[in-house]
Amino acid sequence: MFKLHELSDNPGATKSKKRKARGPGSGKGKMAGRGIKGQKSRSGVAIKGFEGGQMPLYQRLPKRGFNMRNPKHHAVVNISILQKFIDAGKIDATKPITEQVLLESGLVRRILDGVRLLAKGEITSKIDISVTGASKGAVEAVEKAGGKVTLPA
Repeated sequence: MFKLHELSDNPGATKSKKRKARGPGSGKGKMAGRGIKGQKSRSGVAIKGFEGGQMPLYQRLPKRGFNMRNPKHHAVVNISILQKFIDAGKIDATKPITEQVLLESGLVRRILDGVRLLAKGEITSKIDISVTGASKGAVEAVEKAGGKVTLPA
C-alpha cells in the first residue's frame, strides 16, 4: 500500500526556478542576463511586434479591404421578431411604432446610432413603423402586410 507522505516525484522530474541577480556564482548575477543599459534592460518594457530588425509579421501580410474610420452601429431588428413581440402583446400594432417603443418593449437593448429593420422572417400585422434604416426587403414585406415604413429624409 502507498501512503500519501511516501509519494515523491521521479528524480529529475522537478527543476528549481533560475534565481536571477543573486550574485556572480548563480550564473545570472549582476545584470540578470539583460546586458548593459538600454531600453530592454529596464523593467516594464515589451516591444510588441518587434522581431529583432526582421520585418514584423503584421507588416509582411497583405492588407485587404476597407475599414471606415467612424462606422455607424445600428441596433438590428428582424421583422419576424417584431411580429413575435406584437403577438405577445409587448408592442401595440395599432399605434405608431418608434425606436423608443422598441426600446421600452425590450426588443432592442440600446438604440446606438439608430434602429435598422431587416427582412428576415415574415410579418402579418399592419404596422406603422418609423426607424433610422430599413432594407428593401423589409420595406416590401411591411407594405405587403398593409403597413408603412417611415425613414428619415
